[in-house]
Amino acid sequence: MHELSLALNIIDIVKEEMDRHRLSKVETVVLRLGALSGVDPESLKFGFEAGLAETPLAGTRLDIVTIPVEARCRDCGKEFSVDDYVFLCPFCESTAVEIVRGQEIQIDHLVGG
Repeated sequence: MHELSLALNIIDIVKEEMDRHRLSKVETVVLRLGALSGVDPESLKFGFEAGLAETPLAGTRLDIVTIPVEARCRDCGKEFSVDDYVFLCPFCESTAVEIVRGQEIQIDHLVGG
């Protein structure tokens, strides 16, 4: 389960940020998670909660903001939302597209207490 490993990495990053910014408590970690990241949000939340047990971060909540898939057409240059995983430009019908959003896994911000 790579979600547990990812959750533990998130916890380590949060601890480092707490030390760096001298935060005594973090109530919420807001995470941006792309729809194509390959991460199951519920498994990630479960791993996060399990990883917090008996640490100073116990009780910290993980809020996940899902980032939809967006692409850019290499032929016409326009950006568009990808629906139902159909990677076809709705403007020129080209299949020459590149993903510009939707693969990220990024801590957006921390909410202190």
